[in-house]
Amino acid sequence: MQVSVEKTSELSRKMTVSVPETVVQEKIAAKLKSLAREVKIDGFRPGKAPQQVINKMYGERVRGEIASDLIQSTYFEALQSENLKPAGYPHIDSLEETDGFKYTAVFEVYPEISLQDLNQLQVNRPVATVAESDVDAMIEKLKQQKKGWEVVERAAQSLDRITINFSGKSEDENFTNGDVEKYPVEIGAKQMIPGFEDNLIGLSAGDSKSFTVSFPEDYGNAKLAGKEATFDVVAVSVEAPTLPEIDAEFITSYGIAEGTMEAFREDVKANMERELDRTLRNKFKVAVMDALYEKVQINVPNTLVDQEVETMMKPYIENAKRQKINLEDLQLPRDAFQDQAKRRVALGLILGEVIETANIVLDADKVRTTIEDMAKSYERPEDVVSWYYADKTRLNDVQQMVLEEQTVDWLVAQASVADELTTFDAIMDQK
Repeated sequence: MQVSVEKTSELSRKMTVSVPETVVQEKIAAKLKSLAREVKIDGFRPGKAPQQVINKMYGERVRGEIASDLIQSTYFEALQSENLKPAGYPHIDSLEETDGFKYTAVFEVYPEISLQDLNQLQVNRPVATVAESDVDAMIEKLKQQKKGWEVVERAAQSLDRITINFSGKSEDENFTNGDVEKYPVEIGAKQMIPGFEDNLIGLSAGDSKSFTVSFPEDYGNAKLAGKEATFDVVAVSVEAPTLPEIDAEFITSYGIAEGTMEAFREDVKANMERELDRTLRNKFKVAVMDALYEKVQINVPNTLVDQEVETMMKPYIENAKRQKINLEDLQLPRDAFQDQAKRRVALGLILGEVIETANIVLDADKVRTTIEDMAKSYERPEDVVSWYYADKTRLNDVQQMVLEEQTVDWLVAQASVADELTTFDAIMDQK
């Protein structure tokens, strides 16, 4: 076997493999001899047909099969002999030869990654705490979550809930399948498209109104995205919100057996601190990744980027299928995912190189601690822990996350880190 490699671009390679005719003929002969014992040919008893008849009838087909076998058996051997690591599958073409067998394999290889400048990473680390005013605000949100509604005989205003019958048209086509009846809308909750809820302010039960608003450019239904729509609305009823008192009943509904405000505040603050800590760590991790991506510049194989684009598009395609939206109407341009896919692939390759170079080994104890921490917000944490360890896929997801965090910790140890003070609201509002 002879192997030659041509570098066609920074990462692209064209490998040519040649196999001598003697080897090809040996394999063809062995295959035809084996075939002679199996095939049935009219005029001959099974296995008794002359070899020259077998050769004439099956020679061309067998040579094709041998060509395929040779590609399978020599491709990886050729890669190993040339110390090549392909990224993705190759494009293989057989070449017409009168003597021997020859084929070319075109593929991309993984880039060389230099980690020599990692000690020059500069990263800002966000730092925040949970203040008592933050706890007050959170308790107010919890009250809002348990609010009730009472019918009022007045015009609707912001924060009210108004029940409506409505229909919508765009370009003279009704897209609501007739009238939608008794649909509750909380004014100010931003559940509807921009402008819709504002147009309900001032309506009383029995009032009707027509108005025109536009769907957002990024609306999920491509047929409506960016287009104007006219809505005909009839108000059925108007309700004002009623907030509960923070009493023992309210507090125990959140699992605080003592039912006291002190215990309630402590529990709320502990949950907020846990969520804040998780969010701060995630944001710091993103900052480290940003610095790493900027510092370690590499070319990434187009094959891997294309695969990542496919992975990123998959949820949108599956969601469209569930909603029975024609994929052609989805208008999902691959270019929209290209930059993020390239970043993901590059960081994956760089982190892999860091893990190998720094000999970072997964910490099983940290995996356990991470799962236990994730389970704390559930009513039965021990069941959640068992749920993760009962399934290899779920456990592997956490293991990969922990290994990535260990790698980030290693990178931070090499970097120059500056703390950046901020607030609970500022951090959580950016989630």
